[in-house]
Amino acid sequence: MSKRGIDVSSHTGNINWGAVKNDGIEFAILRVGYGMYLNQKDVQFENYYAGATSVGIPVGAYLYSYAKNVAEAEREADCAIKWLNGRKLNLPVYFDIEDPSQEKLGRETLDAMCRAFCNKIEQAGYPAGIYASKYWSTNVISGAELAKRYTYWVAQYYNQCTYNGLYAIWQNSGSGRVAGINGDVDTDIMYQDIIDGKPTPAPAPSPTGYTGDITYQAYDNIKRQWLP
Repeated sequence: MSKRGIDVSSHTGNINWGAVKNDGIEFAILRVGYGMYLNQKDVQFENYYAGATSVGIPVGAYLYSYAKNVAEAEREADCAIKWLNGRKLNLPVYFDIEDPSQEKLGRETLDAMCRAFCNKIEQAGYPAGIYASKYWSTNVISGAELAKRYTYWVAQYYNQCTYNGLYAIWQNSGSGRVAGINGDVDTDIMYQDIIDGKPTPAPAPSPTGYTGDITYQAYDNIKRQWLP
């Protein structure tokens, strides 16, 4: 079982959600905002939520983190909860942890930030998850351990995912093309059906035939062009 999806932020621009659905997209993860201040809500979130749900595309949300400690991660979660304002989601609220300014904080601090954000989200009644690149998941945070507790979404821009930890969703490209969207869009594959809280007993596919993938620096450069 697998499902095709996209993740979008205001950088994606206007979206024809009917065309997106007709192109076979089965879920969408929307950036609700970034950072820990209420004025950092994604300016397209409301439009994207209304558009996707109007055509029956299941949606989740993510917050791009700039937090430097647990207290700030909790403030980011509070913002996400206020922005969501009780609306229904079909997928988790993800903590997007990848900013270069966070990398040197240390694994213990970063893991604690992930847990703090996710726990606050769960207390508000939403399932919670973590988004990170393969590099971050392996070398910066304890991806394998965190995935035992929270839904995991891993990024690796390559023709297969070679990450060895558990994950439900793989972001496989930052330059996908989907009808209804002008230009590049992040594309994702869901390997475990987590829509509307369904159980996820099966592990993601094991990597085979790995010969290389996009470098961490290249991945970082691609992602930075999308930062607010």
